Amino acid sequence: MISEEQIIQGCINNDRYYQKLLFKKYRNKMLGICLRYAKNKDEAEDILIEAFLSVFSNISNFRNECNLEQWIKKITINTAINNYRKNLKHYYHLEITNYEDNYDLPTESIDNLSVDEILKLIQELPQGYRTIFNLYAIEGYSHKEIANILNISEGTSKSQLFKARKLLQAKIKNLNKK
Repeated sequence: MISEEQIIQGCINNDRYYQKLLFKKYRNKMLGICLRYAKNKDEAEDILIEAFLSVFSNISNFRNECNLEQWIKKITINTAINNYRKNLKHYYHLEITNYEDNYDLPTESIDNLSVDEILKLIQELPQGYRTIFNLYAIEGYSHKEIANILNISEGTSKSQLFKARKLLQAKIKNLNKK
């Protein structure tokens, strides 16, 4: 059995065998993260490859301050955010400062959906909505942190989340009517 420390050291030494082991070990979890941020599977796979290239080129900086999976997850999320920023000119952000945050998704409706169905609904969100929804609702970032990460105002972050929740709620209602 090869230890995580051996895999890390092998990757530091640019050994393809250990890089392949690391990739195989974490690719599915990280692809799941990429799918939440990407428009489709092809874009998610591109983000995943870019993230792992970053992992391999920076693995010598890994200091065991968190576990390896958390470190790779952070790089993957940052890569997805960078992909979003790179394409930002294609997205439209409307700032709304007055809104009501009362769009909670009905729990009973969500309980009837599979993980794949929920992921598909998230992927169908417009890119800006999807990115902010993921950062806030799934990753746990605050609106202030999201604003700093994406170089937008807090109001824009809040309005995009509001719209994302509203759109998800409508999509879930439509699915449950079928």
